[in-house]
Amino acid sequence: MDDSSLKALLEELPVFWWEADQPWQVREKGGGAFADTGTAQRFLDRIRQHVADPGHPPRDGRWLARFDGRTFNVSCPRDATRAHRPTRGLAVEVATHPQAPRRYAAFADLADLAPAAAFIRDRHGRYLWANHAYAHLYGTTAQELTGRCIEDFDAPTEAVHFRALDQEILTRGTPVRHTLHYRRPDGSAGHAIGHRFPVRENGQTCVAGIYVDITDHLRAMAQRQEAEEHLQALRDHTGLPCALLSACGRVVEASAAAAELFGLALPDLVGRRAHTLLAPTPDLDRLHRRWRGLIARRTRRVETHVTLDGTQGLQRRARLHLTTVGHSADRARHVWAVVTHQSLAHEAHPSLTAAQIRILTLLAQGSSNSDIATSLKLSRQTIDYHLGRLRDLLDAATRPSLVARAYVLGILSPAAWPPRSATAGHPMSTV
Repeated sequence: MDDSSLKALLEELPVFWWEADQPWQVREKGGGAFADTGTAQRFLDRIRQHVADPGHPPRDGRWLARFDGRTFNVSCPRDATRAHRPTRGLAVEVATHPQAPRRYAAFADLADLAPAAAFIRDRHGRYLWANHAYAHLYGTTAQELTGRCIEDFDAPTEAVHFRALDQEILTRGTPVRHTLHYRRPDGSAGHAIGHRFPVRENGQTCVAGIYVDITDHLRAMAQRQEAEEHLQALRDHTGLPCALLSACGRVVEASAAAAELFGLALPDLVGRRAHTLLAPTPDLDRLHRRWRGLIARRTRRVETHVTLDGTQGLQRRARLHLTTVGHSADRARHVWAVVTHQSLAHEAHPSLTAAQIRILTLLAQGSSNSDIATSLKLSRQTIDYHLGRLRDLLDAATRPSLVARAYVLGILSPAAWPPRSATAGHPMSTV
């Protein structure tokens, strides 16, 4: 083809032409049927296969070819002087569908199904298009929105505000970041954030918007902030010594009462390993086993007794509550430790035997030495020996002071009657 005007005309039409010499080397091609050279080359390869087939093309060199879901009327006549070797051809797309393919169809489908709410309105406030997410904000469908006006879905005051914003965008011609406040179908307030911007649609300048609904996010953030404020108030104002521990047992957060309990400044307590705050008593190994069960989520809560190491070498018996926090299914991330009862600070002393603790419980109940001996099936001399030994260990000269010391040192439980050991594993246990 030498006519440049004809070539330019064909570039605007759904046709494809080519010229080739032997053996099928394409010298020139053109037309507006294909948007890129790769597709055009695949079409030529398909035509070449047809021509190479002895049964193709028909004698008159015309046939219908299917390619990428499209139908073409192909004209590729034989050359009389060079049989079976095409020199030129023309393919015209046959309009088998009433509607032409949409431009950017994939993007349009994506926008229609995206979770972000999007719409297009004309300058009169009439919806030209909206996706499903935007229609969901108003409890309706995209089809119901199209062709309707702002006032059909928004309250009068909000509709006036939205129209004013549309006019501002049309006047300025630039995007505007905007927070959308709307009323949900159930009557609750909704919030969305996004942009509005001018677009060209059907030859006119319109307003488009795309928003992300943040109602649930804002509600969750508010609930989280409120929960954190409540937790901080409980931590700082109940007076209970408590600390948030990491899975490896390091103090992440702590209350002022916890720092006071150990005689430390709060910054000095945060970051310490929790085991350095405990006295090396025989029940420490049992606590370590229960801690591993907490972290592995074999249990959620643990209540136990520990001996706390304070300043100046003094110790305290304490009731310790451990509770895991976090949503991990296989491993706890943090543990809250709360001390609910504590004894007076005292110097370290050897652990009492089960018999000595039983004697203290009977003594606190008001039993005489003879009653204690009968109850425990021991001799009176043995009871006298144990009582003397207890006076030395607890630094108490009399029977009343011995009972008092047993309570303030955390040996006997202050919340039980008849008296029982503070470290008893069962409420009815006496040891």
